Amino acid sequence: MIRPFRHRAIIAVAIAGLINPVLFAAAESSRLGSRDEAEIRTVLSAQVTAWNRGDIDGFMKGYARSAATEFVAGDQLTRGWQTVRDRYRKKYDSREKKGTLTFSELKITGLGNDAAMVSGRWGLVRQKDKPHGRFTLLFRRTSEGWRIVHDHTS
Repeated sequence: MIRPFRHRAIIAVAIAGLINPVLFAAAESSRLGSRDEAEIRTVLSAQVTAWNRGDIDGFMKGYARSAATEFVAGDQLTRGWQTVRDRYRKKYDSREKKGTLTFSELKITGLGNDAAMVSGRWGLVRQKDKPHGRFTLLFRRTSEGWRIVHDHTS
């Protein structure tokens, strides 16, 4: 006869044995392929290049051209590709304000086959200051390729 404690232990081990492969499979499915990760890195690199030439429109090509695209900074939420573009153009209306942009410490995490989260650091080098901070971006695979649909920058 199996004692109640042993019976519960056997059931717990059996359940863990069934659940563990399911969780492992779910984690595996959220990993991005190296090609997807490279495409996302290319988008970010193109943004830096465009910014550093003073090209806000080129920088904005990294964002999904959608009314649902969001940008969050501090307590401000900007929604819509055009509104995000207008915000950048107003805030960085001169070469001096744009400075030189860098991204670093990039970490890309798959969130399924068509979504990814990117976290990292941003920095600007300008004549008078060197603002910097962190960002979290949500990317979606679109018909144009990987694009930012949500940007939270601090």
